[in-house]
Amino acid sequence: MSSPEPAVHHHGPPQSFIRKYIFSLDHKVIGKQYYGLALIAVLAGLILSWLMRIHLGWQAAAIPLLGKLSPTGAPGNVMTPDYYLSLMTMHATLMIFFVLTTAPFAAFGNYLLPIQVGAEDMAFPRFNMMSFWVTFVAFVVLILSFFVGDGPPLAGWTSYAPLSSVGGVAGPGQGTGQTLWAVSIAIFCIGQLLGSLNFITTTLDLRTKGMSLARMPLSTWGWFVTSVIALLAFAALLPACVLLILDRTAGTSFFSSAGLVVNDQVLPHSGGSPLLWQHLFWFFGHPEVYIAILPGFGIISTVLPAFARKRILSSRAVIGCMVSIGFLSYMVWGHHMFVSGMNPFSAVLFSLPTLIITIPATIMVLLWLGTLYGARMRYTASALFSVGFISVFITGGLSGFFLAQPSLDTYLHATYFVVAHFHFVMALAAMFGIFAGTYFWFPKMFGRMMNETLGKWHFWLTFIGVYCVFMPMHYLGLAGNVRRYAAFTDNYLAPLIPLHRFISISAFFVGAAQLIFFFNLFWSRFWGAKATDNPWEATTLEWSTTSPPPFDNFGGRHLVVYHGPEEYGVDSDTLEYVMQTAPEQIKTT
Repeated sequence: MSSPEPAVHHHGPPQSFIRKYIFSLDHKVIGKQYYGLALIAVLAGLILSWLMRIHLGWQAAAIPLLGKLSPTGAPGNVMTPDYYLSLMTMHATLMIFFVLTTAPFAAFGNYLLPIQVGAEDMAFPRFNMMSFWVTFVAFVVLILSFFVGDGPPLAGWTSYAPLSSVGGVAGPGQGTGQTLWAVSIAIFCIGQLLGSLNFITTTLDLRTKGMSLARMPLSTWGWFVTSVIALLAFAALLPACVLLILDRTAGTSFFSSAGLVVNDQVLPHSGGSPLLWQHLFWFFGHPEVYIAILPGFGIISTVLPAFARKRILSSRAVIGCMVSIGFLSYMVWGHHMFVSGMNPFSAVLFSLPTLIITIPATIMVLLWLGTLYGARMRYTASALFSVGFISVFITGGLSGFFLAQPSLDTYLHATYFVVAHFHFVMALAAMFGIFAGTYFWFPKMFGRMMNETLGKWHFWLTFIGVYCVFMPMHYLGLAGNVRRYAAFTDNYLAPLIPLHRFISISAFFVGAAQLIFFFNLFWSRFWGAKATDNPWEATTLEWSTTSPPPFDNFGGRHLVVYHGPEEYGVDSDTLEYVMQTAPEQIKTT
């Protein structure tokens, strides 16, 4: 497919502080804004996880100042079971939507995708600005739920009906806080739809001369495939949230069936189906797993060759695998519903594509491992997190085989086994991808180098710590430890409390290790060593411009691409790498 002619930059440089740093049209500033929002959200999510782990390890512990935040949720600073569920709901919502979606997709994608395809900006700069501020409003609305009278929602990040749909009559956390949750996610969907349209149009229409689809970097492919998935997924979740809001506020009965009795009250609902919410939610929810992880696939597939100093085994196979995963992600949502009461025959039908989707994922892992074999590896912090990504993804993927079987999932579904699985395969893998991308592109984004020694300490402490936190959860699940329990009062659960305390201590350790990253990030931003234009000797277009890039990305130049994105090890004696913009005859002279 031929690439289009480069488009002319269609808005001038900003002339005021507000237009330059706040309501900016520059995709690079917007990318940094998304990254900053993700940092705030991950800090909030980390604190919430600490509070939960304190309670799970020591149920009667008084947590200082918690009673100030919620006098009813933590009387005497001791967390109630209801408030534990609220913190769990908010932790998951913040991490999944405002960190794992925002950082690897919206932040890195916004900053780097136009540069990597040779464009001067996104196709729709004003839509781009709107997408961030709509997402920011969604974040503020969600945080406001902490400060309403009945507290934040407690229906989980999935907000299953009818618990989430009947309103405050269901108990604490089901009043205004739950409505704010639905409003926040609906607004978030709008922001992501605007961003996805921008990503798709920019990728297809604004590629520079010579930048065919096959020559696009694999990170660009990751963001492009993710944007296509997101366009469909968030288009399903948005109306689902609107219907949920109507059930809660307008007396409709989309998700609440007739004859419901809650707190000794017969509710005036009729004709609704709680399973309808599950189908709509998981039609978004399983593609969301890949919205979080596919950008990481692209980042790792770009970072590994740069530090291995060799081509990835087959870039076309990587692209095919990402496209296959994107397609299959819409055929497996029912495996989240094996215990929902749906037709058992449907469970078998959903089980088959769930197993099939592991094939392209496995191929990608083998391609990464094959790239590492015989490589002249440069073990930077970014490279270490890339290798760590492969490790945690494999660990999480192996447990997925158990959950793909309806007979096994029936036992394991509501246990900590699932908590371990989705944290490894989705949360940890995505976070390791974020860290790898941060250490790799920080010099390009800010013109300074991050401290490599601190980066390596950050990796090893995090890598060891996360295995200490989540590997034991597989045992807890096999032992029948039900997730979402706030206290372990049953006789068979009491012997598991010491293991929970070990997990809690490990979680504090991992959280503390992230302080190294935060210090490194902010210290390097102002006092790190000055970065050259191409400190990693990488080949893609972002390394062909200054660090950081100028307003129009390439200083008025229209680049011409002659090579693929991974021309490493062309000639180990004389030519170690070739930039995409190098003259075509360079490899033969």
